[in-house]
Amino acid sequence: MTEKDLRQKVADIITSWVGATKGSAKHLEILAIYNGHKPLARGYTVKTTDAYCATTVSAAYIKAGIAEYTGTECGVEKYVEIAKGLGIWIENDAHKPEIGDACVYDWDDTGKGDCTGYSDHIGIVTKTAASTFVVTEGNMSGGKVGTRTMAVNGKYIRGFICPNFAEIAKKLGGTATGGTKEAKTHTVVAGDTLSKIAAAAGTTVDKLVEVNAIKNKNLIRVGQVIMLEDSVEAAVEKLEALGVINSPDYWAEQAKKFQYLDLLLKKAAQVIEKAGTRLKTAENGVAALVAAGVINSPDYWLENYKNCPSLDLLLCALGGSV
Repeated sequence: MTEKDLRQKVADIITSWVGATKGSAKHLEILAIYNGHKPLARGYTVKTTDAYCATTVSAAYIKAGIAEYTGTECGVEKYVEIAKGLGIWIENDAHKPEIGDACVYDWDDTGKGDCTGYSDHIGIVTKTAASTFVVTEGNMSGGKVGTRTMAVNGKYIRGFICPNFAEIAKKLGGTATGGTKEAKTHTVVAGDTLSKIAAAAGTTVDKLVEVNAIKNKNLIRVGQVIMLEDSVEAAVEKLEALGVINSPDYWAEQAKKFQYLDLLLKKAAQVIEKAGTRLKTAENGVAALVAAGVINSPDYWLENYKNCPSLDLLLCALGGSV
């Protein structure tokens, strides 16, 4: 993943929450991601009635898999302190931010000189132009997630939290400019055969057949996503490519912590060939996954999905696609 890809990933995550209101499914997803991350900032569990702008920013960074480089907080002023400690705070109203950076506001700013007042609000930059930028924010008027267009060096800007996305991309296995970590899937193009794919990937046809549960090794189709190895990383890469999930790094990490999640993801990736309509409840998702033969222990998932942040949403997505 490149720096540009990583920045856009953060923007896409927070943009997916636009329209959320307090108590809505999207709002609950934000809180689940934030509250499920450990260590929990100051040990405080954010409630549905709390202001949640900093929580939303933190949740986006958590879901993107970069929280260790950005810090997390539910309070804006505290978040600024963390950013200063990490060396990613820009004390300059006139700074021109990039996608993925966080814009911090002070509603008492007079618009004269560089604002150094109290930090009141925060959001993530999701679009940029020559003299303006768009910020997507939680806890806007009415308690919703929405967008705001700001002028560069505009009034109310307190400063910016600017994670070093270039370095983060490198640490995650990509590069700052163009290279990415080795692909774990292959999307079939005209002229492909399993033999060609296996040779290029340094594996065997039999292994590809096994990993992907392919019924006829002589029959593959253009656009089909082939997993090149038996790993949860390959599974989530395929599910992302199909549009079923949008945060593969997050789920790969959760699979290390939550028992049997790796098996669920790998089996689902074998079965799913395209994204479907997300189901409304985790119970519906579990039922669909049982019917498709992906899981055979529905009680386990129904009893435990609340113990893994956003697992209910994953079950809904997978269940709607099998």
